[in-house]
Amino acid sequence: MPGTWPARMRETWRRQRVDAAVRLADIEIGSGDPAAVVGQLTDLLGEYPLTEPLAEALMRALHAAGDSGEALRCYARTRERLVEELGTEPGRRLWELHRRILRDHPAASAPSSARDHPAASAPSSARDHPAGAAPAAVRPTPVTPADRVPAGHLVAEPRPAPAGDGTPYTAPAQLPPGTAGFVGRVDELARLDALLADLGRHPATAGVSALSGMGGVGKTALAVHWARQARPAFPDGQLYVNLRGYDPSGAPLPPDRALRGFLEALGVPAARVPESPDAQVGLYRSLLSGRRILVVLDNARDAGQARPLLPGAPGCLALVTSRAPLTGLAAAEGARLLALDLLGAEESRELLAARLGAARVAADAAAVDEIVVRCAGLPLALAVVAARVAARPDVPAAGFAEELRTAERILDPLDTGDPATAVRTVFDWSYRTLGPAAARLFRFLGLHPGPDADLASLAALAGTGVGRVRAPVAELAAAHLLTEHTPGRYTCHDLLRAYTAELAAEHDDARAVRAASRRVRDHYLHTAYAADALLTRRRHPMTLAPAEPGALPRPLAGYDEALAWLIAEQSVLLSAVELPAPGPDAHTWQLAATLTTFLERQANWQALTDVHTVALRAAEHHDDLAGQAAAHRGLGLARFQLRDALGARHHLTRALGLFRRLDNHPGQARTCQNLAKTAWAHGSAREALQYARRSLEHFRLAHDRGGQAVALNDIGWYLAELGELGEALEHCRRALPLVQATGDLSGQAHTWDSLGYIHRHLGRHTTAVECYDRALALFRQTGDLRSEAVGLTYLGDTHEAAGTPGPALDAWRRALDLFDELGLPEAQALRTKIRTRTAAHGTARPA
Repeated sequence: MPGTWPARMRETWRRQRVDAAVRLADIEIGSGDPAAVVGQLTDLLGEYPLTEPLAEALMRALHAAGDSGEALRCYARTRERLVEELGTEPGRRLWELHRRILRDHPAASAPSSARDHPAASAPSSARDHPAGAAPAAVRPTPVTPADRVPAGHLVAEPRPAPAGDGTPYTAPAQLPPGTAGFVGRVDELARLDALLADLGRHPATAGVSALSGMGGVGKTALAVHWARQARPAFPDGQLYVNLRGYDPSGAPLPPDRALRGFLEALGVPAARVPESPDAQVGLYRSLLSGRRILVVLDNARDAGQARPLLPGAPGCLALVTSRAPLTGLAAAEGARLLALDLLGAEESRELLAARLGAARVAADAAAVDEIVVRCAGLPLALAVVAARVAARPDVPAAGFAEELRTAERILDPLDTGDPATAVRTVFDWSYRTLGPAAARLFRFLGLHPGPDADLASLAALAGTGVGRVRAPVAELAAAHLLTEHTPGRYTCHDLLRAYTAELAAEHDDARAVRAASRRVRDHYLHTAYAADALLTRRRHPMTLAPAEPGALPRPLAGYDEALAWLIAEQSVLLSAVELPAPGPDAHTWQLAATLTTFLERQANWQALTDVHTVALRAAEHHDDLAGQAAAHRGLGLARFQLRDALGARHHLTRALGLFRRLDNHPGQARTCQNLAKTAWAHGSAREALQYARRSLEHFRLAHDRGGQAVALNDIGWYLAELGELGEALEHCRRALPLVQATGDLSGQAHTWDSLGYIHRHLGRHTTAVECYDRALALFRQTGDLRSEAVGLTYLGDTHEAAGTPGPALDAWRRALDLFDELGLPEAQALRTKIRTRTAAHGTARPA
């Protein structure tokens, strides 16, 4: 054919020119003059930007000339062109060179001929990388913000939200920070790389890898290190959870709680999470379908705890760590098992060099060798020793080696097979170097409910002021006995927590330990009680005993600060409820009671169920009628919101009877309110009105003006439902100044909402709209999204009745957005209503 021969000749000359340039680069780099070929290679790569051997030669020359940053930028530009124009990733050699340059490996500058390159001077083909995956044992690593993830995975491309409403999908990024100075584990990293490569070769499957080994051997460090490097292969996000399988409290994280956290991270509102564990698993795996997500399940107790959290979606990967071998996952799920052993002597020295500096390790080589032997290759032990050595640059390492040699109970952890033995010994050695204040605080850390702590709660543990606890906390953090994972919040390794409990039993009398435990419990209980009072502005059905001296409940300035504290401490508060209490202690049910309003407004019905289930069990065990009453009321609220009418009525009726036996008018008043709402929701407005009037009577007997205001508004609402609008308006007007005087923002919002409802049914549409606008502003201020959605629905009804369909549709659509966000069933009926009215009026939705 015409033109074929010239084209072949041009291609032949091009290849010869490229080969010659690559060979010349090999010679110049080998002779120690890499800069001589940088300009020529740059120009040639500009002509042939998809030729990988040229890019490889230029990167080697730049790196050898000392300009590694430009070498990495060259790689990024080449990769971007390959992905955009050919839809493929760079070949194996370019990946490996890029990785070596990132690690500043001397082999990065070793010469290689273009003839050795598998592409033989041609652009890499999409056939080299099935499904856009990286080559085996090589994973993509981001080098600049402009660098891109593997071909076919567009992180920036908006994905549908779980609700299917078209809002952009935000990829979760839950991986914790990597370990500073991570070294070694070359074989283990290669095996994980191979698993990732297998995923690319078999895109119809989900992968599972289980890392096992003794406590402190570095399972989490390895998992997080590899996961962070593999992030580009999972552009749809990374999920992480600590399953607390070997937590000193003996309470592993239930799989349904972990699932709830994952679902919320994937955009599912708390109110939409199914109650059934099987339904939660089904929803979770459905959300992962069609996405590439990495799931890290850290510190699993056994295969049963991890199994519900495994993804079933092709392209996803689960990485599980545990002290158990998890052979069950291998048998049933085909998991790749990887047993993590102690570090070798050379890797241990590398770890110490990374923490102490190569110069100091080389200067004290003999002492470092002894430290390596005494720490028995346990990464956690090596890290603690390194922290002590680094903190005393004026003391030779030989002094620390001698301490290890002469200390009592120094045992090789493999001698007994007990994973905690060596760690405990090293911690004992580190503990004895602490000052008195830091040592005392350290011994009490195991009494904290966790999972993390702020300075105020640590001060309560110590029984001192926040200002005086800063120095001991800093000393513990410097010794790696506490970790400041976010500014002002500290975590403690589970092995350390177990060790501190032993220390407390050994060094402190039982009375001091009980006092410290009560201080931290009182700190959370009394602060939560104050926060609840700011949220409700009503008299609580219970009265707390005085806080233990030194508990230091946090002073809260107002509603916003109270809500912010509850949100920040939610996980700690839930853990505190579940923490076993010594003896007949009321903390469990009282803390659950203080969290009721907060959890209800957050629409977290499952957590509301959980805390009151624990509270009821504890109260029944100690025959505590007040605790049983509060727990039954909380369970009644949860069952009502979960649409279990019989369960709600059962628990609320039990609560009312117990409060009556205790002659507790605030408790009876609130429970009657709840029973009224239950009756109204099931079509019995007359019964609801009777309960509301009983509620008002009990609030009067309790001398609770805020409660009276809310009860008056409730009565007005139910009267309006019964068509008695004049009397309804009178009750709501009486409620408004009372609720304003108490500062109850939620009560004010509901009263304005009732007034809007009444005026709408009286035909006073303008006044009704004004009332609804006031109510909606307050609902937004208090964060009561469900009430805001209902109020917007009523506002739309008012505009429709006034003959203004445009504003009506706008209000309904805003309500629909909220109902969808919360996952509430009201959304479907409202969606049908909007569709019908839009068809009737022909009103398009505004942009």
